[in-house]
Amino acid sequence: MSGDAFSPVTIGPVRLKNRFIRSGANEMMSKEMKPTRALAQFHTAYARGGVGMTTLAYIAVSKDGRTLPGQGVMNADSLPHYRAVTDSIHAHGAKASAQITHGGSFCQIDDLSTPRAMSASGGIDKMGVFKGRLFQRAMTRADMDRVTGEFAETARLCEQAGFDAIEVHMGHGYLLNQFLSPLSNKRRDDYGGSPENRARFPAEILAAVKAATGGRLAILAKINLFDGAPGGATVDDAIVAAKAFEAAGADMLVLSAGRNIESVWAIFGNSLPYDDLAAMQGGLFAKLQFAILKRSVPKLPPFRENYLMEQALALKAGLGASAMKLAYLGGVQSLAAAGAALEAGFDAVALARALIHDPALIEAWRTGASTASGCTACNRCVAVMYGPAGTHCPVAGNALDPALKDIFAGEGIADAA
Repeated sequence: MSGDAFSPVTIGPVRLKNRFIRSGANEMMSKEMKPTRALAQFHTAYARGGVGMTTLAYIAVSKDGRTLPGQGVMNADSLPHYRAVTDSIHAHGAKASAQITHGGSFCQIDDLSTPRAMSASGGIDKMGVFKGRLFQRAMTRADMDRVTGEFAETARLCEQAGFDAIEVHMGHGYLLNQFLSPLSNKRRDDYGGSPENRARFPAEILAAVKAATGGRLAILAKINLFDGAPGGATVDDAIVAAKAFEAAGADMLVLSAGRNIESVWAIFGNSLPYDDLAAMQGGLFAKLQFAILKRSVPKLPPFRENYLMEQALALKAGLGASAMKLAYLGGVQSLAAAGAALEAGFDAVALARALIHDPALIEAWRTGASTASGCTACNRCVAVMYGPAGTHCPVAGNALDPALKDIFAGEGIADAA
């Protein structure tokens, strides 16, 4: 198993030294829409710790695309700071992937340029109500063209910033998932209704990203295998979407599940520590948000490794003889679980929580120093990301100095290595 895990893999034009990808997971280490020195140290640790590629999450394609106020946006001001981060990652032998997306109506910012956030369809803005925005608006053709251009321009800037790959985030309830999912897409035009129609706009975005980078970068898409909520997208829908994304030029799909509001448990394979999350929030409405979410969680089985394997295998079978690469994501906590995913035919393994617990985990697996992570999937890393230090494992006690979040990545980056 370990031999396969540590063999190289080629994704489009990019060759990784092994099959391990640090999956995108919010770091909360950006300031004024630029990456900080904390973010550089965070991802440098994964590169030093042995991953083949590490994914910076989440980089918005515009100010309106942010889900949180200080979140990173790729533009002329932030580009040199992102370049400092990718240079540091490359110095330790890993590749760097930029996870780019637009939040659509899933945003918690006060400074939108329009009174209502955009989405696939109009109606109640489930996230906006906590910001006093009761309704969202359906995207027009002009909106879609503008956002497509923003994705393409962000892709071009990511290449200039030294990224080796771009991961277009189409899961978890962000804008492109708002088109893919029948939970939020109620359109009656060519972009709504059937699974093929719902995948049309996300596929157009992916094709624009591919064209903007001219085949020089690996193009990945993170998608939902299923939404995990009544009336949501299923694996059959995901198969249709995956075929559309392959036709649009995707080199690899990263397979996830769940939506941030309706079914966040499906993302993590177990429940979140909602009381901890509420305690980290500053306002009454934010605390109320997590109280509501806590009550909506169904009775869940205990966490288990590779908890998305059944659905991932169903999608893989549905793609038949596809040449597109697939990265398995979902509960990999041991070398044995990673090996099982690779033996099942997946091309790479994406993981986050186990690496947050121990950034040097992959090197420890490679040398035989360990075969399993100490991560218990308690998900407290999700709660503390809102605190002063950003994402870290409170059990391992590996938080970075919060002061590093006040220094942009391009300032003093030499010390980050």
